Amino acid sequence: MKNRASLALTGIVTAFTMAACTLLGSDSESADAVEDEAVVSCGDTAHAISRTLSSGVTWAMCWAVDPQQGLVLTDIHVSPPDGEPIQVMESMAIAQLEVPYDTGERSTFDITSAGFGGRKMHTLTEAECTGDHIAVAVPDIGDGSYGKSPEREVLCSEVAEAGLAYRSHDGARLTADRKNDWRIWTISKVGWYEYITQYTFGADGSITPSLGATGDLSPVDYSDERHGWDVGEEHESEHAANHSHNVVWKMHWALAGGGDVAVEQFDAERTGQIGPEAPILDAQLAPIERPATAVQADRRWWRVSNPAETNDDGHPVSYQIDVGSTDSFTFTPDEQEHGHDAGYDIAFTNYDECQVFASKNRGACGSGVLDYVAQSHDKALEDVVAWVAVGYHHVPRDEDQSPMELHWQGFSMTPRDLTAQRMDVPDGRGEVNGKPDDYDGPIPE
Repeated sequence: MKNRASLALTGIVTAFTMAACTLLGSDSESADAVEDEAVVSCGDTAHAISRTLSSGVTWAMCWAVDPQQGLVLTDIHVSPPDGEPIQVMESMAIAQLEVPYDTGERSTFDITSAGFGGRKMHTLTEAECTGDHIAVAVPDIGDGSYGKSPEREVLCSEVAEAGLAYRSHDGARLTADRKNDWRIWTISKVGWYEYITQYTFGADGSITPSLGATGDLSPVDYSDERHGWDVGEEHESEHAANHSHNVVWKMHWALAGGGDVAVEQFDAERTGQIGPEAPILDAQLAPIERPATAVQADRRWWRVSNPAETNDDGHPVSYQIDVGSTDSFTFTPDEQEHGHDAGYDIAFTNYDECQVFASKNRGACGSGVLDYVAQSHDKALEDVVAWVAVGYHHVPRDEDQSPMELHWQGFSMTPRDLTAQRMDVPDGRGEVNGKPDDYDGPIPE
């Protein structure tokens, strides 16, 4: 990747340090470790943050607190060891959180109605975050154009052990190493639930957005055994109501610094034929050339690439989106307007500054993702925004009282051909790239 001068990061300046942020309460990390890294220049409305991980990979980005979306990340870049910084995205944030109860009696839209910022975003303590506590002015009212904007420590930045990175034993030598992850997160309390908005940046270049939920079960949402679970003493008639946490994340891609970004869907399907030792599967990449929605299936994932930029092997740089485990859903407003099966697990649209929320959006651009797709389905997909929907159907249990154990939902984005080899090539493995020309050894059992 060293020869890709075209990917030089606009706005990266090594002289600029994390002095732009206030770093306090640093138990597991030192502030100096952050200040030594290159960071982005974020202007007046956002704040720079960066971190170098065990592989030598450096992440750099800007962060801000939006009154409704809460934690918003912008200008996200990754730098391979000794390589040029590569822009990954323009922005990433939660675009909606709906909590409908199975009784049909209540549903909340916690992003557009309550918001994850302002007073809903809580100040961190040592009990929650053992990393750096980063302070920023968080307006009590609106966007800060009026009212108070006290500075509070709301962002946790911590490096966490992530286990074994790789292992290879070729009979003569063991090659192995461990890795770490960088996690940044905030806490927002809406009603009885307390939500952790977390983004995990890996030493391998991966990104994992996730939403954690804790707090307490709603004391006013109780029903019968068809719509809930008995969490009290035996034979009680009132059951804590089942409900869902339906989340959509919005990612505005700018892979490798801009230009037209391409989207493809990967599928590996069984052919019904069996080879000498295993079933035969056929794989294909199908281009998604216009705004569209898609659903999850076995052996299916999506690829976002920049065909104009390649790694040292000549392959287009890209990221792979895996939705992972989800209780697929349709937002209540979408179901009322388009039918119960109008949901999606992922959608792709072109960027429009009016299109902010996945549902309950305001403006002539549409009220949600289904409108965005319908209104532009005949346009070429170029300035790509991905909307990833991950649902979690929560059936309460005795152990949820009280407070309930933190439970998570999310998805992953993994680099695919962003570099010609892994980010941290071990000594002696630099020449392992592609099919060996002269291998005549045994096949391991």
